[in-house]
Amino acid sequence: MSHDHPHPGGPTADVSVRVAWSDDADAIATVQLRAWPELYAGLLPAEVLPTDVEAVAAQWRQAMSRPADARNRVLVALERNRVVGFALTSPATDPDCDPVADGELAEVTLDPAERAKGHGSRLLQAAVDTLAADRFTRAVTWVNAGDDALRTFLTDAGWAPDTAHRELDLDGSGTTTVKQVRLHTAIG
Repeated sequence: MSHDHPHPGGPTADVSVRVAWSDDADAIATVQLRAWPELYAGLLPAEVLPTDVEAVAAQWRQAMSRPADARNRVLVALERNRVVGFALTSPATDPDCDPVADGELAEVTLDPAERAKGHGSRLLQAAVDTLAADRFTRAVTWVNAGDDALRTFLTDAGWAPDTAHRELDLDGSGTTTVKQVRLHTAIG
């Protein structure tokens, strides 16, 4: 890579981030299903994870065509025209958050085969820009306490723990829970 590029790591013609269309639902579902076994490794048995791309895609299509809030956004990272990751932004829903000032990065998911290529950084930057455009002044996100890679990625990007934590019930039975910590960053 040449060093005289005005924006190191900036987008080239091959890689970009844009707002998702409902046509992207299948590709988003595919990325999600590929990422889940790694995301929930050691937390959930592989056989309970969804494997039906069509069913998951249908949920995405519905969420994108009729969002509950106009500020619920889905962004996709592309390599050429292939979806390699996605991010979700929305008003923060935690009881101690202000849904006008606080936005949430609900998810940043990359295809496990597409890591370390800059897609995550581009997606994160686009998500923060989107939250700022939606007039949020702070962003929060929840991270599995054991997900050191994601935590490091976010703290390197300027996010910091805000002391909030929670236990998420993964299967509704109360027997499979994951500890999560909340990170936040000022935006805008």
